[in-house]
Amino acid sequence: MNKNSFPLARRPGLHYNRRVPDSAGSSINATTRLCAVYGHPIKHSASPAMHNAGLAALGLNWRYLAFDVAPGELRAAIAGAKAMKFIGLNLTVPHKLLALDLVDELDATAKTWGAVNTIRFETRVADGGWRPLAEVATDDANELRAVGFNTDADAVVRAIGEDLKLELRGARVLFLGAGGAGRVGALRLAAEGVGELALVNRTASKAVELAKEIRQRFPMCGVSVGYPAGKVDLVVNATSLGLKPDDGLPFDQNQFALTDAGAVFDMIYRPAETPLLRAARLAGCRIANGLGMLLHQGARALEIWCGQPAPVAVMRCVLEENIYGK
Repeated sequence: MNKNSFPLARRPGLHYNRRVPDSAGSSINATTRLCAVYGHPIKHSASPAMHNAGLAALGLNWRYLAFDVAPGELRAAIAGAKAMKFIGLNLTVPHKLLALDLVDELDATAKTWGAVNTIRFETRVADGGWRPLAEVATDDANELRAVGFNTDADAVVRAIGEDLKLELRGARVLFLGAGGAGRVGALRLAAEGVGELALVNRTASKAVELAKEIRQRFPMCGVSVGYPAGKVDLVVNATSLGLKPDDGLPFDQNQFALTDAGAVFDMIYRPAETPLLRAARLAGCRIANGLGMLLHQGARALEIWCGQPAPVAVMRCVLEENIYGK
């Protein structure tokens, strides 16, 4: 795909290359701006490939890096990125809940869904307001703040709709996992109007707590803890089971059978086909992995940082090549 086929209006203050670089690793210089993803572990992440392709397509003289940051080091790592005037950060497991207390301001999305996966650094300007660092020359940035956003929640719904062609309103859903990603995903599905939501988690008390929150916030959603009786329209895996080749299935096969599911969505994207998705495919289910979720949360994060539409088609092509080897 020709990266030059995405003409976009130039915005004052943004730092552009004169041409779209041939690769994400070329043309780094003393004015190159930085973004990054923090996680623990992080070496599996496809975000750098996706974002650097997007930045190249936009012609921005930015680069996107990945850093392994232990939970106890997250505060210092965010402060370091702020001090070095990074444009922004993405946060992945296990940082999304921890970051709620480590940023200076929460956007409405982070407040609504109770997790931060995107940070934008901003600087105070002459009129007393705040502007994204992307719009200000590095030398002109003085007082800084970190603003937390959540782009995961909407990405889950969009990915399920696009990849599985599934209407969520009124659907019966078995949701596996009630941790950080699970909580956000389950809340967003409830907000979307699923009819029934059955929550299963290794630590049952977390599922009970999440069910209570859903009943309070979205009383029209029928929520229960434990495996549902009968068929479901969708199974969602928000656990980490499937990241390793020898992982088992993330549900109890004595209490639920995949032949009772119409579709299965696994938030994991590497490996591309987890043991769950393999079993679901063999059971005749429609399946989708987390590539679409990764794409849409990343595209929205890029838009938050630079204020322009993300080149989603370019980012998707690079992700597919990175994950599927196409």
